[in-house]
Amino acid sequence: MERVKVLLEDHEIPRQWYNIQADLPRPLRPPLHPATGKPVGPDDLAPIFPMNIIEQEVSQERWIDIPDEVLDKYLLWRPSPLYRAKNFEKLLDAPVRIYYKHEGVSPAGSHKPNAAIPMAYFNRIAGTRRMTTETGGGQWGSALSMACQMFGIECRVYMVKVSYNQKPYRRMLMNVWGAECIPSPSDLTAAGRKILSETPDSPGSLGMAISEAIEDAVTHEDTKYGLGSVLNHVLLYQTIGGLEARKQLEKIGEYPDVVMGCAGGGSNFAGISLPFVRDKIHGKNVSVVAAEPSSCPSLTRGPFAYDFGDIAQMTPFLAMHTLGHDFVPAPIHAGGLRYHGMAPIVSHLLEERLIEARSYNQLETFEAGVKWARTEGFVPAPETNHVIAAVVEEARRAREEGKEKVILFNWSGHGLIDLTSYDAFLSGQLAPYELPEEEIERALRVIKEFPKP
Repeated sequence: MERVKVLLEDHEIPRQWYNIQADLPRPLRPPLHPATGKPVGPDDLAPIFPMNIIEQEVSQERWIDIPDEVLDKYLLWRPSPLYRAKNFEKLLDAPVRIYYKHEGVSPAGSHKPNAAIPMAYFNRIAGTRRMTTETGGGQWGSALSMACQMFGIECRVYMVKVSYNQKPYRRMLMNVWGAECIPSPSDLTAAGRKILSETPDSPGSLGMAISEAIEDAVTHEDTKYGLGSVLNHVLLYQTIGGLEARKQLEKIGEYPDVVMGCAGGGSNFAGISLPFVRDKIHGKNVSVVAAEPSSCPSLTRGPFAYDFGDIAQMTPFLAMHTLGHDFVPAPIHAGGLRYHGMAPIVSHLLEERLIEARSYNQLETFEAGVKWARTEGFVPAPETNHVIAAVVEEARRAREEGKEKVILFNWSGHGLIDLTSYDAFLSGQLAPYELPEEEIERALRVIKEFPKP
């Protein structure tokens, strides 16, 4: 009998996160203060984040210890299983062996608790009483709600309004874990009220929700903000998934030719890929591919530039691939991938040609996701469907080239409470939306006065 699952024992869980900043051929461009144009310092970030997280954000240490209290919570579901997708391989009829890291086994159903649990822990030991955050598809909001409950912290989540309406069960999950979930834009913040006065029927965006969450944090004592993707420390926490996958593949004598993940802000893609990007920097022959929506194609079509992380311009300038901080994405169902910018680390790796990026429209992603569910059984999240579409394309290339390939990808979450989006697909209500070229031109106008990377 051929092996389908590769498991690690609890004692084999990685005890350190991997920080790729120690291995980059060229360092990241620093975040800049919008008023001075100078690199931001710890004091500039202190109103938003606790100092222990700020230290991790700027750290150049290669390995950062995972605290025992975080490991204790991780062990509720980690190490997560590595599966071989043998039935999907048969369907594709290509010379590929496909392995996927199943992050849907977490209590919140996705990879997001990998970052939420340490974030809540470090806030708790720093004395934070209350946290605010944003969420797109609801995965991050769910994860931070759970993590805050575990560590005795109050939590308020600003959820992009279109997703709040599309995904009511995500809101309910947050409520079950004790958090307050607010549709964004809202009338609770000055940023939200300004948006509503100009666009009363705004569907919202992650940039808007971030503005509201940051404003809420900096205007309340004992409150800090937690970002679910993009920033260096979030990507750091996610590397536990890629580190586990390397151990699991070593157990069966495999090494990937291609490593893939879906990409919105960059956290799950970075989590699976950064340990392998390190190998590539040191000479290993491995391709690393980010799969993003064609409706929000920051990596494949967005310029690399300094831009704000939010619509109200409350964040520092970040060097990233961006569609402009005022970008309002189309209401596609992959809510977790609707962000205007890509993580500075991921953007930097693309500029250094250490990774590549591909985009897919929502019809081809749901087609891939349904094929997956009908062969492998697990129903993927709409976000995860993007990387499955990339796997389908990679298998086709292998067949055309007549070349055997080992593919590893991050199965970033399940879609069991996203079934309304599958219903929309199966009933023919979805369209293959592509971002119009005028949106790219608009982005170029938005950032033209900002500092150049």
